Amino acid sequence: MAFEKAKNHSLVLKEKLKKWNYEYYVNDNPSVSDQEYDQAMQELIAIEQQYSELITIDSPTQRVSGEVSEKFNKYVHTSPMLSLGNAFNYDDLIHFDEQIKELTGLSEVEYTCELKIDGLSISLVYEQHLLVMGVTRGDGIIGEDVTVNIKKIKSIPLRIDQPNLTVRGEVYLSIEEFNNINEERVKNGEPKFSNPRNAASGTLRQLDSAIVAKRNLNAFLYYYVNAAQDGIQSQKTALQRLEQLKFKTNPEYRYCPNIAAVWVYIQEYGSKRHQLGYEIDGIVIKVNNLNLYNRIGYTAKNPKWAIAYKFPSEVVVTNLLNIFPSVGRTGRITYNAIFEPVLIAGTVVRAATLHNADFITERDIRIGDTVQVKKAGDIIPEVINYVAGQRQIKTPKWQEATNCPECQLLLERVDGKVDQYCINSICPKKITRGLEHYCSRNAMNIEGVSEKIIERLFKLGYLKSFSDLYQLEQYRSKIIELENFGDKSFENMINSINNSKNNSLERLLFGLGIRHVGKKTAKLLARQFKTIDNLTTIKIEQLAVINDIGSIVAASVVNYFATPAKQQELALLRKIGIKMEYIASNQHLIKKFENYRFVITGVLSKPREYFKELFESYGGQVSESVSAKTTYLLAGSDAGNKLVKAQKLNVKIISEEEFKQLLNKEE
Repeated sequence: MAFEKAKNHSLVLKEKLKKWNYEYYVNDNPSVSDQEYDQAMQELIAIEQQYSELITIDSPTQRVSGEVSEKFNKYVHTSPMLSLGNAFNYDDLIHFDEQIKELTGLSEVEYTCELKIDGLSISLVYEQHLLVMGVTRGDGIIGEDVTVNIKKIKSIPLRIDQPNLTVRGEVYLSIEEFNNINEERVKNGEPKFSNPRNAASGTLRQLDSAIVAKRNLNAFLYYYVNAAQDGIQSQKTALQRLEQLKFKTNPEYRYCPNIAAVWVYIQEYGSKRHQLGYEIDGIVIKVNNLNLYNRIGYTAKNPKWAIAYKFPSEVVVTNLLNIFPSVGRTGRITYNAIFEPVLIAGTVVRAATLHNADFITERDIRIGDTVQVKKAGDIIPEVINYVAGQRQIKTPKWQEATNCPECQLLLERVDGKVDQYCINSICPKKITRGLEHYCSRNAMNIEGVSEKIIERLFKLGYLKSFSDLYQLEQYRSKIIELENFGDKSFENMINSINNSKNNSLERLLFGLGIRHVGKKTAKLLARQFKTIDNLTTIKIEQLAVINDIGSIVAASVVNYFATPAKQQELALLRKIGIKMEYIASNQHLIKKFENYRFVITGVLSKPREYFKELFESYGGQVSESVSAKTTYLLAGSDAGNKLVKAQKLNVKIISEEEFKQLLNKEE
């Protein structure tokens, strides 16, 4: 019973974390605070530590956060750009210090502390003294080639005095430049950026480099890749070497002889952070001695020799004016707060999330209360609680909504769960939100069909289903007469809609909005079943046994395709000419490793993600744990427990060279 509860909760956490990763790294539009994200991640880590069988290959705990935009060419990092583990208090730092001492055998460890700049991570590659590549972190393995835009940042040298170098750092906007940009956007009738981090990220990933040149981006460089191999012994010396090469480094870094000195540094900059002229969200602590790094080691996601201390959330108080519900594409009800405008982390905020009805009733939050609002990481805030002692005596208790705010039908709770749902299949907001999702970049990628356009066309009766998108041509004369529309806008929209007919099956599966089917699961299903006909006839028990699917997703998929209304819509989409087949980039190779199950372990010449993608591109499956079903264990150096288990189970163990031979032999 406890295992099933943990399993279900882990599925919920994974979907939340994947969604939040996408919002933060791809859309540059996060919907939750850093604290809420960190809390969910810690919960998932705790569950997976207790039940290792729940660790899946796509778990957010197993990968570096982030996604790759399809607007730019992709670049595989020569060494992964790992993220950092987090510390939230003094005890976490002491634990980190004790681990380092245990791994190194030292009685005292020296550290270098650096400000954690709130910007966008980049990697710069220099060859023959010249800057040849500027890349975003992306997912840590594959980034975006933004070299043209990087060259517009005046603080980044185009030539250096060292022949070859890879250096990493953070692109950011000063608060002054951020304010200047927003003033200009207001003058031009454009929406303001919510914070400097989003502005920096959005600017660096502009397709028009002329816009980048005008916005005065800046960059601090802090990581000399392969410093130890070049004879540099410490992180402090590495920073000094970067300064000598004319890179801009943050001058606030400090050598600390022990963890006690680290804590003094953290307290000092916790109070000074808003006086710096740029935004930081914590302190990065690194073991100073570079020669210890290999001994201390790495996890799949983080270096063990560094940690990021996260500043506590900034909390302010304000008066709560209203609480109202909103409905999403799945029918889930989210409650929102409207309060008197308040300044948090440099941004004026008027609204925040209150999550669900239970969140509000458990805290007894009422309209008219003085409430605490937090905004960690300078993103969308949330109401924490009301301020005790400041409530008016006659303030009535808040009552949860009983009816959908859009269609007015009764709301329901599914299987006693926390969230309320509108189950009306023709609820206007569910339909329009579903259409927005269908048109989104990672789904059918239909450009020119914004939220506002969808709502206008829905109200006019032109657009009520996915299939209606492909019949908008009949309303041309009426649509081009709408405000802010015209022939060119209409043509661009129709062309993009028609182009979407040729998408691969995984985009359609994701776009349909099947509950529990995210982007990755959609691709897994498309690869496995190849056509939608194969998928619609599958049974729950057949689907549930597939690696990384499980019973919850299986039931959701089968139930979706068993619904008559969904069947009718799919028939219309097929008649319109929507492709319902998986398009593999390497069709002639796709079955090479069909029915093979691989496990990867140890240190290899390339990141594990490289081999994982290679196996999957040839039709194979990759698992995190060795079992009797494992076909091959690809083992590098320092293979550890997986190698021992493979030997006990008589699983075939192959080296990287043997894998290449296998690949050639199979071809």
